[in-house]
Amino acid sequence: MLWRVEVREKAGFCDTLGESARKDISDIGFKNKVKEVKTVQVYLIDGDIDERDIKKICEGLLIDPVTQEYKYDGNVFNEKNYKVVEIAYNPGVMDPVEDSAKKAIDDLGIKGIKSLKTAKKYLIRGDLSYSDIHSIAEKILYNKVIQHVVTKTSSHIHQTPVYQFKVRYVEILNADDKKLQVMSKNGQLFLSIEEMKTIQRYFKKLGRNPTDCELETIAQTWSEHCKHKTFRGKIEYREEGGKGKGAKVTTIDNLLKSTIMKVTKELNRPWCVSVFHDNSGIIRFDEENNICFKVETHNHPSALEPYGGAGTGIGGVIRDPMGTGLGAKPIINTDVFCFGYPDYPYKKLPKGALHPKRIMKGVVSGVRDYGNRMGIPTTNGAVLFDENFVGNPLVFCGNVGIMPKNKSFKKVCKGDLVVVVGGRTGRDGIHGATFSSGELTHESKGTSGSAVQIGNPIQEKKVADTLLKARDLGLYSALTDCGAGGLSSAVGEMGEELGAEVYLEKVPLKYKGLNYDEIWISEAQERMVLSVSPEKVDELTAIFESENVEATVIGKFTGNGHLKLFFNGESVCDMDMDFIHNGGPDISRKAIWKKQKFAEPKPSTAKDLTGDLLTLLSNPNIASKEWIIRQYDHEVQGGSVLKPLQGVGCGPGDASITRPILSSRKGIILSCGINPDYGKIDPYWMAASVIDESLRQIVSVGGDMTKAAILDNFCWGNTNKPDRLGSLVRASQACYDIAKAYGVPFISGKDSLNNEYSTGKKTISIPPTLLISCIAVMDDITKAVSMDLKKPGSSIYLVGLTKDELGGSQYYKTKGFLGNSVPMLDPVYSKKVLQALTRSIAKGCVASCHDCSEGGLAVTLAEMAFAGGLGMDINLNEYKKPDAQKILKNETLLFSESNTRFVVEVADEKTFAQSMKGAPIWKLGCATNNSTFKISGTDDKVIIKTEISKLKAAWQKPFAQL
Repeated sequence: MLWRVEVREKAGFCDTLGESARKDISDIGFKNKVKEVKTVQVYLIDGDIDERDIKKICEGLLIDPVTQEYKYDGNVFNEKNYKVVEIAYNPGVMDPVEDSAKKAIDDLGIKGIKSLKTAKKYLIRGDLSYSDIHSIAEKILYNKVIQHVVTKTSSHIHQTPVYQFKVRYVEILNADDKKLQVMSKNGQLFLSIEEMKTIQRYFKKLGRNPTDCELETIAQTWSEHCKHKTFRGKIEYREEGGKGKGAKVTTIDNLLKSTIMKVTKELNRPWCVSVFHDNSGIIRFDEENNICFKVETHNHPSALEPYGGAGTGIGGVIRDPMGTGLGAKPIINTDVFCFGYPDYPYKKLPKGALHPKRIMKGVVSGVRDYGNRMGIPTTNGAVLFDENFVGNPLVFCGNVGIMPKNKSFKKVCKGDLVVVVGGRTGRDGIHGATFSSGELTHESKGTSGSAVQIGNPIQEKKVADTLLKARDLGLYSALTDCGAGGLSSAVGEMGEELGAEVYLEKVPLKYKGLNYDEIWISEAQERMVLSVSPEKVDELTAIFESENVEATVIGKFTGNGHLKLFFNGESVCDMDMDFIHNGGPDISRKAIWKKQKFAEPKPSTAKDLTGDLLTLLSNPNIASKEWIIRQYDHEVQGGSVLKPLQGVGCGPGDASITRPILSSRKGIILSCGINPDYGKIDPYWMAASVIDESLRQIVSVGGDMTKAAILDNFCWGNTNKPDRLGSLVRASQACYDIAKAYGVPFISGKDSLNNEYSTGKKTISIPPTLLISCIAVMDDITKAVSMDLKKPGSSIYLVGLTKDELGGSQYYKTKGFLGNSVPMLDPVYSKKVLQALTRSIAKGCVASCHDCSEGGLAVTLAEMAFAGGLGMDINLNEYKKPDAQKILKNETLLFSESNTRFVVEVADEKTFAQSMKGAPIWKLGCATNNSTFKISGTDDKVIIKTEISKLKAAWQKPFAQL
């Protein structure tokens, strides 16, 4: 029998989801029309149960009896003068509630539940037509990619058609170039004509056409997402202007190996345990443990379905440390987001694109729910805004894991069984790897909707906990996660050297009716693949069964060098592993970088810059992200030392510190550097700047750059275009130059290319964006330094040189300009400054420290002041000294974003001066025991004067109502 249960908040209790929906609806032009929105949670429970059972389920599981009420068996919550919209998942889309709810019902002692589906019902009161309701539903209440509006002709429960098995072959042997191109496009293979012809030649040698499954396997393995073809190919690079003089042409063979991997090899740090080899980079933590770190992107899926795309982005990267070595325990999350402006005009929105505000809220919620439900603290991150992220947001998700040092390596053995554990396989995530390798268009929702997955964090939490038990018992020899490409990628990579055979009918499914190729390439979440000795498989499956996690033998690693797939005893794939992994054609491309000129604003003649500072603090790229931070649990697991918001005034911290072993003083510092505005001017100096930023943040909290490692995440436009590829080359060169000079190795990374959104002839390309994530081991977390002012009367110093570098600054951005003088750096000088400040903090003479980044010196001072609840009296007259440096204007001194600079509150001036010998320091003034924030210019005249409460109010205002 099918039971319908409806649950809602009782009268007098706040319906937070309804109120949030009302605000969102108001934002799209219905401000005065919508009076109230109420939400009703709908459960459709199918099973052999009676009315007594359904009451027990409702009262024991589905409601909070204090705040909620329920109805069932045809009784529904509808109210007069309210219009009703009900939203349900599309057929084939996983309902993440189903598994955990069915298990909970079973725990109540109620058996016989066949299925459980959910829906959301909205009751909307207001002066609204049915056309208005349709518009509201499409823009706010549901996403066509995964959901639909329930009508009389649609249903919540969908019967899956019976699958009639038949091997399907693709006619490729006699196809001409045009047919090959059509085949690649229509099949969402995203392969070039050269790649298609290479496949054609391979199967001509075999004397047969490929099966659809074989073609999908090759497309996944050769995708940009998995193979990184651009970074590994040959590039003819021509550079004009900029760092060098005149035009020069260079041939690059494997950009990755000649820059990022090269510097790590040359530095050869002994504490780098495993780099660019496994699912994440591994470094030494202490005598007994190693830590690993990985950051991924989930941009395209998040553009189509923000909640599910971002949730499975963090879920997927958590599985990277889980699949590193023999498995690490996930202990820290980090997230960085790039969006279009939340107030972006709806009229300007590209066809088919979701509004940036909707994307932002969905992404934040997806990452929040997944990370929080897995019990992993989110301690670090950033949020940036730019008009060119409309249609194509960037969603970076990272995770740190810890493992015993003797569990850091894996080996697949001949004869081992292929075991899949965790979630079941469905149609979600079909073509995810190939879809992520192409551009987004206004048609992507329709053609690539199946590429979006829906995650189940509770399932992944169970998998993580059970894996660690099996690991410690030595029950498997290798593992990896089912990420991009699903089983095709996981089994294909693990069996690359040995070969494997898999029996696809044995793979556990979410529902009947999947084709064999769908089973093979589905990217359904929360799955891992293990290599298990036949002698240990019974013990392993028993361990997983005890935690209600499925573990199923689906094949074996053979040793014959072939990938063989079977379905019901019939072969559906038989290819050489060598061809799958190494048979693709060499990619050769041309790249060019030419320095551009941008408009500059006229020099300011303003004598009072208070308004400029307040405007900067309200700039979305600088303003408080507390509304996001407070949604994320950064205290879970109990190891949080230095948190995202610091001081009595909750100012923005530079880096986070976490103690993973509570009995030890050792900690892990996480930071990040990112600035796409610099990339618009010169990607070389952008890359240099963000490396410097990530290391500045490590140093500012008490870390040591000699114990730091970095990760790269390149997000670029279409690198088939020479100018896009040229900027990528230039940024990569900076990564080598600056990392080598600083002595900091890369340990892992990832690229996401083709981040462009096309509608007809118009294409929006994201700005060249490089995220540098930094991880460092801290020997003693009690030496940590936060950014908030501590004591009235203490001296305030600026460390580092300020230059006339306002290009790409947030100050220029508020004026509507980009400029040209992007911040540069001399790494030899900068390294000395970083090392000197490290010595000072280690000696205990620094009470607080904050690095200068977006907004420059003025913003840094303001943040420290309101974070500590103290005023400041600052004077820039020290810059008048003849031996100081080039005399700069007040606005430049205050708002330039020159690299390698810090503001420090000094506890012991004599010791500070001694330890900083050889590095430029400037005494600016002192902290005061009042609420006044005052800055005098180089002529001693006051140029900024306000209250710290006004500074903080300006900083908090932009996102306060979200």
